[in-house]
Amino acid sequence: MSTFMPKPAEIVRKWYVIDAAGKPLGRVASEAAVLLRGKHKPIFTPNVDCGDFVIIINTDKAVLTGNKIDQKLYQHFTGYIGNLKEVKYSSLMKTRSDFAMQLAVKGMVPDTTLGRKQLTRCRIYKGEQHKHAAQQPQAWEM
Repeated sequence: MSTFMPKPAEIVRKWYVIDAAGKPLGRVASEAAVLLRGKHKPIFTPNVDCGDFVIIINTDKAVLTGNKIDQKLYQHFTGYIGNLKEVKYSSLMKTRSDFAMQLAVKGMVPDTTLGRKQLTRCRIYKGEQHKHAAQQPQAWEM
């Protein structure tokens, strides 16, 4: 049996909107990763970029379950000796909730050139408004 390889003309990209209001951050991120990779399509092939565009809105209203809001930390290294910075997710969700969502989605796509290409199709906004109305995005229900 031969492996199915979609031709470039068969790959049709759609735009989807995911509303994160009141939903757990990780579940929204995993749904976005599935859409970005194209795993919801019957023509999915792991080594071909066949995913769709994803717009995530209302990230400031997304929730973290359990004690993650107080215990989870975002750590990054600045490049200088001894400069490991730590930020609690409670302050990260108040100030940069779109960045927290971006980190979650980034952790769920492959760590390859294909995954980096797929991440360029993810648009994340804190509020209700987005500037992609001309693409006529469809609402994605979880």
